[in-house]
Amino acid sequence: MKTRIKELRARYDMTQEDLANRVGVRRETIGFLEKGKYNPSLKLAYKVALCLQTSIDELFIFEEDDLK
Repeated sequence: MKTRIKELRARYDMTQEDLANRVGVRRETIGFLEKGKYNPSLKLAYKVALCLQTSIDELFIFEEDDLK
């Protein structure tokens, strides 16, 4: 899974810490999300997308291998 979190965070001049505080997780969680090393719950994905003013499917890009 790839994400556009880092790109969209930069658009809003937001640090990992800022985003983490807004969605109620630790900064490390945002780092793991950005690297594709953590699959978020639907609730967390929704919160991040809402905070970055985008949709879940625009924020997270799934490749065919991810769905197997």
